[in-house]
Amino acid sequence: MPVRQPENPQLVNSAETAVWTALSNQLGEHDFIAANQRVTDRGKDHEIDFVVALDGLGVVCIEVKGGQVSHDGETWWQRRRGDDVRIDPVNQVLGASYSLRDYVEKDPRWTQGRVRWDHVVVLPNAQLPADFAMPGCPRWRVIDRTQMNQLLPTLRKLLSSKESNQRSLSVTGVDELAATLSGRGLPQKDVLARALANEDEVNALTDQQAVILDAIRLLRRVEVRGGAGSGKTFLAVEQARRLAKSGERVALLCYSHGLASYLRRLTSTWPWKERPAYVGEFHALGMQWGAASGPDESVRTASTVKFWEQDLPEQMVRLAGDLEWGHRFDSVVVDEAQDFADAWWHPLVESLRDPEGGGLFLFSDEAQRVFDRQGTPPLQLVPIVLDHNLRNTRQIASCFTPLAGHRIRLLGGDGPEVTMVPCTVDDALDRADDQIDALLDVGWRPEDLAMLTTGSRHPEQVSRQSEGHEAYWNSFWDTEQVFYGHVLGFKGLERRAVVLAVNESGHRDRSRERLYVGLSRARDQLVVCGDPDFIRDVGGPELASRLGL
Repeated sequence: MPVRQPENPQLVNSAETAVWTALSNQLGEHDFIAANQRVTDRGKDHEIDFVVALDGLGVVCIEVKGGQVSHDGETWWQRRRGDDVRIDPVNQVLGASYSLRDYVEKDPRWTQGRVRWDHVVVLPNAQLPADFAMPGCPRWRVIDRTQMNQLLPTLRKLLSSKESNQRSLSVTGVDELAATLSGRGLPQKDVLARALANEDEVNALTDQQAVILDAIRLLRRVEVRGGAGSGKTFLAVEQARRLAKSGERVALLCYSHGLASYLRRLTSTWPWKERPAYVGEFHALGMQWGAASGPDESVRTASTVKFWEQDLPEQMVRLAGDLEWGHRFDSVVVDEAQDFADAWWHPLVESLRDPEGGGLFLFSDEAQRVFDRQGTPPLQLVPIVLDHNLRNTRQIASCFTPLAGHRIRLLGGDGPEVTMVPCTVDDALDRADDQIDALLDVGWRPEDLAMLTTGSRHPEQVSRQSEGHEAYWNSFWDTEQVFYGHVLGFKGLERRAVVLAVNESGHRDRSRERLYVGLSRARDQLVVCGDPDFIRDVGGPELASRLGL
């Protein structure tokens, strides 16, 4: 069977089907056949019924004319639906053949030079007399129905008789011809184009979602709850912007360094009158008030935890009580509020100009409670529940919804299926590195990618963090680098494509929550590398099924 292009062409009649079948059956595996080949030159659009490349010989262009075909000494005629129609098959295939040869020889991928190249007319239903001859069409240039079972030998004989100064076509030449006829510089499926289209849809949906803020504009104590990708962060920053624009002094808070970095970058692009008075981490706000700096919070010891979750908040309560009016807030907006401990809410309420009626707006997702804190604001809040996913493609969102704990309406765009790469815990980082390379190869840019871990940090993350928090999070915005992070620090953030290395050794507290966060960080493409048994144990059988385990 030869190489066929296309594999199953749409042929217009039984005559072409007969020739296609005969060629497919007779040509060798190193030969090539293209059907319905169009070629356009400056003067005309041509279509060649079949282009055949014979390994070791050359190229033949074939024009097929079915039914009754005759010649009256001056003109070719073809019987169609009871009428004789004038045709000119010889000049038709001659002009198309020269035009195609010129196109092929000008293609930069063509290295063969001038090879043996010819053209024939095939009449699968007609029979020519043995003495047929015309000045522009000798008998050997026409193949009739008596020769259909000898198509290959006839074509080989035709090319073998060409002038010796024309080169034979090698196997490489056959491949080059197939590539040339496929075109060059073609627009491919562009992963970034698809991602940008999905983002346009998400932006439109989040604009519609802002109606929620219109509905709560008269409420001062609200908690908006929603799953990953429901647009909570969009609503949090938009609420902070609206409040600031209305003249309020606003604090926009979160817990993690990464999310704080994102919020500061985002709000810094707004007009001055719309920017919150404070944007950043809860603990950094205490330092701004004059609280003592504490130990490295990444080192989880009993004394460290006590300082950040008890001692510092107690200092902040006292400092907040001494704040001057101009340093207090009319409203506080908290994103990823489930990360806050009980003791953290008291200094925030104390920092309000009106502790009884000041604005407190929380945005949370209980399924992302990855830290061992059960903080609850000491206030009555009006709950608003978001039950939809906007950010992630349907393929990604449907993968992590078994971990969400509630039903989610999938409103995101389309994308590739989630890829699961089964491996051991010890091999997860190496497999993840391989997948990053594969994503770069298919067109993702470094700035589109993040590699996240659920267990130990990737060596590249360790190296960047050794330069300090600020330098590390600056790398999140570096368009020349893939970002390397841990799911605990990536909450509230996202990337177009994420490779998740599930490299935890043994079941830990909050493993399910960490897995949920990791699976939900990719907007358009997600690759998961990990031990299938561990993922099934932590995530449950429904998640395992959706990952194809």
